Amino acid sequence: MNARKVRNLSITVTAFYMKITGFWVANNYAEKRWRNIAMFVTIFFAFVAISVEGRDLYFAWGNFEDSIFVGCNIITILLVLFKIFILYINNEELLNVVNYAKTNFWHETNYDAHEKMIIDDYRRLCSFLVCSFTFFAQGTVVCFVTTPVFVNNGKNESDRIHPFNMWFDRSLSLSPYYEIIYIIQVLSAYEVGICYHCFDNFLFVINLYTAGQFRILRYRFENICGKNDGNNYYKVSKSSYCIDEYKSFKTCIQQHQALIEYCKKLEDVFSTIVLAQVLLFSLLICLDGYLVLMEDTSRAKRVIFTFHLMGCMCQLLMFTYSCDCLMHDSMSVANAVYNSLWSYLPMDKYGKILRKDLMFVIMRSRSPCCLTACGFFPVSLETYTGILSVAVSWFTSLKKYEKKLLQYACIANQSFKEEESNFLS
Repeated sequence: MNARKVRNLSITVTAFYMKITGFWVANNYAEKRWRNIAMFVTIFFAFVAISVEGRDLYFAWGNFEDSIFVGCNIITILLVLFKIFILYINNEELLNVVNYAKTNFWHETNYDAHEKMIIDDYRRLCSFLVCSFTFFAQGTVVCFVTTPVFVNNGKNESDRIHPFNMWFDRSLSLSPYYEIIYIIQVLSAYEVGICYHCFDNFLFVINLYTAGQFRILRYRFENICGKNDGNNYYKVSKSSYCIDEYKSFKTCIQQHQALIEYCKKLEDVFSTIVLAQVLLFSLLICLDGYLVLMEDTSRAKRVIFTFHLMGCMCQLLMFTYSCDCLMHDSMSVANAVYNSLWSYLPMDKYGKILRKDLMFVIMRSRSPCCLTACGFFPVSLETYTGILSVAVSWFTSLKKYEKKLLQYACIANQSFKEEESNFLS
């Protein structure tokens, strides 16, 4: 088969960041060694980030705004750690998914003009949404790490702040300790930001390219009995169905079976991650929106969580839309089979066999290929609206009981300070 590798911005960006995290295929021993090192560095900085934010939450407990701010960061980091843990366990299956996509999806094979148009449409959509989500995710990280640069301008060395609170004495604000801590926090934030978007970018690209293969398969099934353009009655009815055409039909069946098995592999690798994201997305959107609209929020925090909120919305749309495309394009194979010119086939040996086999294809296609939240429910665009509805409900409840929560926070802060003073005395 003549295959030509296609330059694709979405695949290039996704592969680049996946290599940084260490979850990508390696072609030789040297690449495997660097992949293991990158994976170790990713896990190390992710644990550094959760340690810093956990300590920050301990000391910020009682301050309502700071607690929500740190809590939102901790939820993001925990989601990243959970993705890393699941993909580390299923690393071999993940690499098999990547290899199959590189071999069968990301190369131009013997496509005709219509099939190339389908691939190009999905390619442009992938490039736009992947770059958009990457921009918002990296923009959040940039806002985090550049905020101290502007805030520390004109301050003494002892009054400088870090991107994330350390809660140590002021000696960490002096050189060279400040620079060392700053670099560590920047690397941690950068690694968490990459892990936050690269795995979802990969799933989005894989889903859309798989949906594109289903759409190509649908086009081939529509024309399996002759070109379905309304001018094939005499051609099909007066000629027996040849063996070569039946072989092409069997090729389509094999492709259909391969796509179904591939979707099962995606389900095995990502179903648990899908469940975690569905459960936490509404909470993240709620907290981000609250921090953006809160009156006492500083300008820096408002900019940070505006980027984070836009990233969450874009991530949720990509995630649910790609799953929805996969579901509908896999089910549309049944309609394509029925719309083919099977009724014009002669009632000879191969005509009868083909009619019978087409019935099996229709029956199988009625069960869609989809990603589920660990088997509880399939993910589609309805999931998107459901998550937004829950997020708005939580936001409304949070605003409704805001005054009571602030009172409880003040009481907790006061009791915490009393316990701390008693402990120190």
